[in-house]
Amino acid sequence: MKILVACGNGSGTSLMLKKSVEKAMNDLDVKITQIHQTNISEGKNTAKNFDAVFTPMNFVKEFERSKAHGTKVFGIKNVMSAPEVKKAVEESDLIK
Repeated sequence: MKILVACGNGSGTSLMLKKSVEKAMNDLDVKITQIHQTNISEGKNTAKNFDAVFTPMNFVKEFERSKAHGTKVFGIKNVMSAPEVKKAVEESDLIK
């Protein structure tokens, strides 16, 4: 699975969220073939090339266009919470 993790500047918040995503996907036995951490500007332009985008809640609307390409977009409240990420994935059709 190809995953994009994006935040405002593409450094601190997205790094924490990336670690949470990696942990959640490992717990779900989902193989990540690529995971890319970036800022919102780059992320908006490249999201269509990924299976899923994980971003803080306040940036979800930035990825509306990506949904038309089949990319699943997940808004996460607590970027340090692997359980929140896991629950969001389980409640979606991403791994079905």
